[in-house]
Amino acid sequence: MKFCIFGGGSIGGLLAGGLKRVGRDVSVVARGAHMEAIRKHGLTLINPNGEEEIFQLECTDDTHKLGVQDFLFITVKSPALLPSLDKIKPLIGKKTSIITCMNGIPHWYFYKIGNKFQNTKIKCLDPNNVIDKVLDPENIIGSVVYPASTIVKPGIIKHINGNRFSLGEPSGLATERLTFVSTALKEAGFKAPIQKNIRDEIWLKLIGNLSFNPISALTGATLEEICNDQGTEKIVREMMLEAKLIAEKLGAKISMSIERRIDGARKVGAHKTSMLQDIEAKKPIEIDSILFAVKELGNLAGVKSPQIDTISNLISQKAKLLGCL
Repeated sequence: MKFCIFGGGSIGGLLAGGLKRVGRDVSVVARGAHMEAIRKHGLTLINPNGEEEIFQLECTDDTHKLGVQDFLFITVKSPALLPSLDKIKPLIGKKTSIITCMNGIPHWYFYKIGNKFQNTKIKCLDPNNVIDKVLDPENIIGSVVYPASTIVKPGIIKHINGNRFSLGEPSGLATERLTFVSTALKEAGFKAPIQKNIRDEIWLKLIGNLSFNPISALTGATLEEICNDQGTEKIVREMMLEAKLIAEKLGAKISMSIERRIDGARKVGAHKTSMLQDIEAKKPIEIDSILFAVKELGNLAGVKSPQIDTISNLISQKAKLLGCL
């Protein structure tokens, strides 16, 4: 079985190293200095204890060379998905299983959802309806990504904490391909639980991302600082409550209380969110899948979201001014 990681960054590299460690036939699609470093010196993973492993694996930006894969992990950030479709296409055949390891609302969210919203298209994610032509929803396995890792320098990835990749079919069925992917990831050292309702877990992570990430990017505050400030904690709480209502109107359930979700972020401590790190580095930020899509879904569900709207507008302007959008 051929495994390919499209996007060899911090999460993609972590996956590639784990799969390679247990003997899987795995390749990585990367670019630039990171790709060149992996080609010359291998992929170096530093575990949370500071121990290093080096993996020799195929790394290229020529997807035609790699050809059709059995399992394709998409680990790029959401703004990079549309521009990457031409490169992704050669990797996909009729039987390719595509695991979307991306933050926020995925483009396939309403595929086989089983309610009145089924097959609704999310315009802000795919305004010209082109993603499905490459990433056929029939081939999709959903995933929610929890590990934290970072690229120390080209070719070297530091795993900070976490090792869970929750998995689930959009239909909720327990399929053979889903079981295979879960087993492969568990063998590679990851937690890979199968969820019947993967959308529930998407929302559970998303209510934190859509509130903490943009507030952090706007203020420069860490998670701990946001939670311990009365004003920003109040905004986080209201944004979470708005998102929870939207999720419920669309048929999802968030099992964890808002209080527990905020307290969990507080315990992470002096951590800069990925959006703040991207803003500081003047990289494109994940506004579309984390904020704009939630606003669109709120309109669809008939739910007003004034706090989400306000924060979306503020971070959008900041991103534009910095060239991050």
